This record gives sequence, C-alpha cells and structure tokens, in this order.
Amino acid sequence: MDFIKRISLAFLLLGTSVTGMAQTPQPDNSFSHTVMRGQTLYSISSMYGVSVDDIVGLNPGSDKQLKAGQTLRIPQQTKSADGAVQRRLHFHTIQAGETLYRITQKYQVSADIICKANPGLSAQNFRTGQVIVIPITEGTVQQPTEQKPVVEQKKEEQTPASPCREMHKVKRKETIFSISRQYGISEKELIDANPELKNGKLKKGKFLCIPHKKVVKHKPQLELRIPSNEELIAKSQPTTKKLESIDAALLLPFQLETGGGIQAQMVEYYEGFLLAVDSLKREGVDINLHVFDTGERTASIDALLAKPELKQMDIIFGPGHAGHVKPVSDFCQENGIRLVIPFTSKESEVFTNPHIYQIYTPQSYLYAQVYKLFAEQFASYNIIFIEVNDGKDKTDYINGLKLELDTRGIGHHTIPVPEVVETKKDDVEVIAVPALTAVMDSTKHNIIVPTSGTNTALIRLLPTLQLVVRAEDNPYQMHLFGYPEWQKYYNDHLQAFYELDTYFYSSFYTNNLLPSSKAFHNKFRNMFNKEMLRTYPKYGMLGFDTGYYFLRGLSRYGTKLEDNLSAYNIVPVQTGFHFERVNNWGGFINKKVFFVHMTRNHELIKMDFEQ
Repeated sequence: MDFIKRISLAFLLLGTSVTGMAQTPQPDNSFSHTVMRGQTLYSISSMYGVSVDDIVGLNPGSDKQLKAGQTLRIPQQTKSADGAVQRRLHFHTIQAGETLYRITQKYQVSADIICKANPGLSAQNFRTGQVIVIPITEGTVQQPTEQKPVVEQKKEEQTPASPCREMHKVKRKETIFSISRQYGISEKELIDANPELKNGKLKKGKFLCIPHKKVVKHKPQLELRIPSNEELIAKSQPTTKKLESIDAALLLPFQLETGGGIQAQMVEYYEGFLLAVDSLKREGVDINLHVFDTGERTASIDALLAKPELKQMDIIFGPGHAGHVKPVSDFCQENGIRLVIPFTSKESEVFTNPHIYQIYTPQSYLYAQVYKLFAEQFASYNIIFIEVNDGKDKTDYINGLKLELDTRGIGHHTIPVPEVVETKKDDVEVIAVPALTAVMDSTKHNIIVPTSGTNTALIRLLPTLQLVVRAEDNPYQMHLFGYPEWQKYYNDHLQAFYELDTYFYSSFYTNNLLPSSKAFHNKFRNMFNKEMLRTYPKYGMLGFDTGYYFLRGLSRYGTKLEDNLSAYNIVPVQTGFHFERVNNWGGFINKKVFFVHMTRNHELIKMDFEQ
C-alpha cells in the first residue's frame, strides 16, 4: 500500500500528471425505425444524426407519445464536410435474405470498411431488420477487396511425346472392331493411327499403333465462390492483442487551486480507484496510472488533450464536468481509446462513439428496465399510486410505469395523499385512513407507489401508512415501492422502511453489513484516515468498482474485452454492471438494475435479475 501513499501525496501536492431496428427504406429518402424499449426521440435523433424536429416532421404526434414497437420514419442525413472529401453516413436496413457480400456490392464499399464502422456487427446478429451504417466517400469509390471471386481453372493434360501408347501384334481372327474394343478406343481412332487399315484388311503378325485416348479439352472454368457473412466479418476483426502492461488515465476536476463543491467527491473517487489499482497489482496486473486535473467547469481541456502521452492510453476514466465530455469523447474516438464516463448519463456521445462505456444508465433506459421488472414482479398485486404534490421529480417515471401496466392489462389505482380520520366506535377512539383502505384489497398483496421520491414526501406519507399497518384489525398485506435516492434517508426512516416491507430500484447498492462492504470501509478508513462521504452513490466505492472492473477485464481479455463482456463477471462492492451497445455503431450503456427489499424481518435482500 506504500505506493498509494506516495502517488496520493505527490499528486495532491503538485496537481499534475502522476505518469435499431429499422425496416424497408422509403421512397422519400427516409427509412423506418422501430422504437426499442427505453429509446426516446432524443436518443433516436442522436444515433442517426438528425434533429428531433426532423423526426416529428415526418411522424406527426410522435412528440406526444412514443411506445416500444412504434414505427418512425427517419430521414437520411448528410454529415458535415471533412476537408476536400465528404464522407456520408448512410443507414441501411438488412433485408430478408440479404448478405454482407450483397451489401458490399450494392454500395461498392468493402466489408472491412463496413465492419469497422459497425463494431457491434457480428455473424450472430446479422439479421433482417438490423440497422447498419454505411460510410460512403464522395468522389471516390471504395472497391470491395474481400469479395473478389475466387477463380479455379481446371488443368489440361499435356500431349504425350509419342503418338502410340503401345504397339499391338495382330493375332489370328482379330478384327479392327475387336482390337479397338480391347483398348477402349474407337475404330476411327485406330484407323487414323494406322492409315493402311482403311481397306479394312488385317494381316496376322502385323504391328499396329495403339493411340492414346483422346482427352476432351474443356475451356477454363471460372468458379465464383461467394464469401459468407462469417468469413467477411472474421477477416475484418483486428488481431487480438494481450496487454502486458495497461496504461490508464484519470481525467478529474480536482480543483486543487480554487476548491469547489465536487472536489471532495472527485478526491474520494480517485482514492477508491487507487485501492482498485493496489488490489490488481497484488494480483500481478501491471498498471501505469496517469492522473490529470481537468480544472474548473469552464476551463478548456484542449491543452490537456494535446499531451502526447494521452494518445498512448489503453483506457481513460472521466471527465467529471459534463462540458468536457464531448472533446474527450472526440479525442478517444479519433485515437481508438476506450472512455469510461462514470458521472453523467445525459450526454449523447455514446450513441455515435463505439469506444464509450457509460456507467450511469440514461434515464429512459433505466426506467424502461424498471417498468419491465416491476410489471413482472408485481403483476398479481393490487397497485396503488399515491399522488404526493411535492414537485414533479417523478412525473415521467410514473406516467411510463402506468403505461407499461396498461399495456400489459394490469390494473391500478391512483389516489391523493390520504388523510387520517379520527372517529369513535363504542366510545373508543378509532384512527382510520378510509381513502386508502377503500382501494386496498384484503385478498391480494397491496403495493404503494408514491409519485415523489423526496424526503419531504416520505415525511408526509410514512406515518399514515404505518397507522394502517399497525391497526389491530388490519386485514391487508401492504408493501411500499420507491426510489434509489431513499438510500440517503436510511437513518431517518429505517424503521418505517422495514415496517412497510419496502422495495426500491437501483443500479448502485451496498449492504454495509456484508463482509465485502465492511472490508472495503475498513480498508478505505485505514488507508486515507477518514470515512467516505454520505452520498448516493458512494464515490469511493464507485472509483473502486469502475477501476477494478475495466482494468481487470483488460488484463484478462486484452483488446478483445468487448467480445467477452457477456462472459465477464465480477462481484462489485456497490455498482451493478451489464453493458449493451446502443446500436451497431455506438458505445455501451450500463443497463444493470436490481430491486432492494427491506423486509419486516429486518432483512436486506438484493434482488438480482437475469438481464
């Protein structure tokens, strides 16, 4: 661990470097796109390089509602010119029976160029309805190379030096016919080789020339062998390179000179990352870590990206400021460097840059996963939404969840925050919540979903729900379903969460009672002489998980990490990982979602799902 202290001290003192589916194309130069789960007009427009207005113009009403399975017409878009040669991105839908070879012939672009432009394309997902991007260079024709026909020419037999293969001595009673039959030649061939036989007479003891059998001469045949998708794609794959030593860079806004609100979070992320590097070094992984302070939010990052050592990186983590994401993304795309974005989900670069890994799931994709899992898990429950007028932080989420339930034919109720009513029965004071119990079902499990995730909403709602649960004559089985930010309010509402048998969804979660979590807390405390911040997620754990996941993956799979993601599993401390490409030419987003269940028996259960 000494090397961590030395790196940490040197850095903190100096603040410097340490070392779609789519369908048949339309006649108006547009193509059809089938909306996939989690996609929005913004994400669709980003991946195809068109504006939202362009899409709405061809699809009136799409800005009001967008559902999975809905078909949109998307205009083809010409990208800006690059020097004297303009490269266009044309989007092509794979048709039934179409092969990669046929596509190369259609666009006169080699399979290698197509595969490099679509790193997500494989022989397994090359199927009808898949959309691929075709880079077309104006002014030149990219001649296909891999798909040249294979020509096979049959060899002709050489003419023998002697016209006779052997000499035959005529015997008594032999005829021209019998001799020709004996040697498998025609009578004409025998007479041509022996002109004296034209009179049809044979003499006993005469020697005859037996000619060679005539070889039928064929013209050279051209055999066109069409290469398969597997052959063309395999030829386009880069050679696997094992990384004996990994060069990794952290680009973080430490703001060491001026300080700032996120300084402590970035330092904690860095410290957690150092713990990951330490763990991997103990496992024998050779890592060269380079750390750079990107400065304030408004600071330019161009000077940092001009450093020659950055072009040698195998992977870059960061940046912390949203305004720096695009220039860093462009830099990584130009130089073929993996970029892990740990702090934001609102940037669009992931839809067009195949080298990006986005840790925070974009909201629409996250919600889509939650809707699916919620509907599958609670399909038989009596679902009750309680409208908490505490801002509109969850309006989109609630509307989408209700639409999912309606689409699946799952019923639900919506009521305002119920009031507690005090009455007397037989001179005994009775406290009830009639507006809530009126929609409860004593024959089913009832699950309550507040329409706000704020602490204020919890303060208003939890005591009322506890009254129902605690009632002596309570016939209801009740549960509460909420939001990942509730993890910040554990200490304030822990007993209520357990009492109400609470669920919440999240991509980040750790149970502090688990041995792995306890060990990490102790290691962090001992190493840096402090506790981690009370944030969600915990930045120290985020730094450790992202550093360990990617650096270990690169050490194991080298340049073939992307091909092995489905088989690569680790048990992180806090962060869930399940990466999927957003399209064939874009990067990866993290789609990992799990439910956390706080039971009445005071158990904390992380419900992991196959995704």
